[in-house]
Amino acid sequence: MTRVDFYTIKSDQPQARLAITCRLIQKAFGLGHRVHVHTGSPGLSRQLDELLWTFRDDAFIPHGINPQDPDMPVSIGHDRVPPTARDLLLNLADTVPEGYEGFARVAEIVNEDPVVKQAGRDRFRYYREHGCDLHHHPLG
Repeated sequence: MTRVDFYTIKSDQPQARLAITCRLIQKAFGLGHRVHVHTGSPGLSRQLDELLWTFRDDAFIPHGINPQDPDMPVSIGHDRVPPTARDLLLNLADTVPEGYEGFARVAEIVNEDPVVKQAGRDRFRYYREHGCDLHHHPLG
């Protein structure tokens, strides 16, 4: 059974959502987990790629957009989830990505933007209906 963690933040700004995403990636990478971030759009993939290089001066997170190297610890994509084994799927798309079941954990980051919030509620219902182990983490 896939564990799905919903992280909710009290901001409607897209940058706040991306900052939390970077922190979660850094934590998972630091624990030795292999991470895939599903963004849902090429523009968001590029934005996250750039932010991962600059969000902390003292952090280096090897990553790439749709990397050809299956051993890349952090991959970013917007088309579909990679077939190679990963530990954590971070979903920034509005829908549940196909293949989420292949991950031990899924993280959903939801902010106060009405569109993002409603899409998050829809994904929560989907995961619940499919028997996932759901958890909620409100962030300040």
